[in-house]
Amino acid sequence: MKVTQHTVRLVLAEPLRISRSTMAARDAVRLTLAHEGMSGHGEAVTSVFYGLDTPTLQRLVAEAAERLARFPGPETALHALRVGELTAPDTPAAVIAAVEAALLDLVGKRTATAVHRFLGSPEAPRVATARTISLTSPGRAAAHARRLADAGFSVIKIKAGDQDEQGDLDRVRAVRAAAPAARLLLDPNGAWSAGQARALLPRFAELGVEAVEQPLAPGDPEALARLAARSPLPVIADEDAVTYEDARRLAGRVHGINVKLAKCGGVHAALRIAALIEGSGTDLMLGCLTASTLGIAPAVHIAGRARWTDLDGHLLLAHDPWTGIGGSDGFVGASAQPGLGVRPRAEAAEPRAAGAAGPRDVAS
Repeated sequence: MKVTQHTVRLVLAEPLRISRSTMAARDAVRLTLAHEGMSGHGEAVTSVFYGLDTPTLQRLVAEAAERLARFPGPETALHALRVGELTAPDTPAAVIAAVEAALLDLVGKRTATAVHRFLGSPEAPRVATARTISLTSPGRAAAHARRLADAGFSVIKIKAGDQDEQGDLDRVRAVRAAAPAARLLLDPNGAWSAGQARALLPRFAELGVEAVEQPLAPGDPEALARLAARSPLPVIADEDAVTYEDARRLAGRVHGINVKLAKCGGVHAALRIAALIEGSGTDLMLGCLTASTLGIAPAVHIAGRARWTDLDGHLLLAHDPWTGIGGSDGFVGASAQPGLGVRPRAEAAEPRAAGAAGPRDVAS
């Protein structure tokens, strides 16, 4: 197999402000596998929280590419990946997920099979996705929510964790008034103390919030479980549930686990977690990092298994270089096309974003 990588700059339509940071752009490294006239693609994005800057990510993708090039074809490489024999033991989950996506895309194209069929879903999933409103004024949040509701979004996720607790309450109240039929999720990104959470959760429940993600700072999953046991609304673990073992410790003790392919290691790792928590009283949420359609697509192929779906990362971009999963009407869906079913936008096939690196061979 010939392996190349290409880095592009993904600029957000508006900066995304959460309790711990504000993001206006991030880099995406695309991994392309070519074999016998067909190509498969996967994507990994930079993340301050997960310690992946652009040079680090490019180096790690190149190392994975060298290992991939030793295999005679994508089928044997995919098997090796699943049994832990392809990537190095310390390879970050985001890189493993990108490698897996490229292999699944290529194998799917070679066998004329959509990825969701490989993963046990005969029908192409199509589900309502949440759309995120960042930390902003109540008035701007209300206007945003009204536009989303008019476009067809039935699930809205509101960022919280402002220094002013009343501001969080006012923002949720404004969104509720602007989109009265929407299901509301709340995400403080770990900004609250246990005392704050105990005081605030009943008030948000009264406003009709359906569930809250990671209200407490990550690092003390026992505290999160204790909060969930007394919470008037479902508590979903995110930053405290990264690995399979994290999920095992919290299964049955929180109401949900937000599984992101970039933090667990791809769709097969996500399906292992889904199987682990099934029947435990802990439901599956599928989340994502801000990424292009290519980066979001693998999760869409398993989206039918989730109680909550938050796969809007591509919708936050000023320009998405890929297309194929929709989302602008409030629903994301896989297609019956072979592989991941995504394709580059025609106008984005050649131009490079400012500061982006061009394609380069990393192994062959």
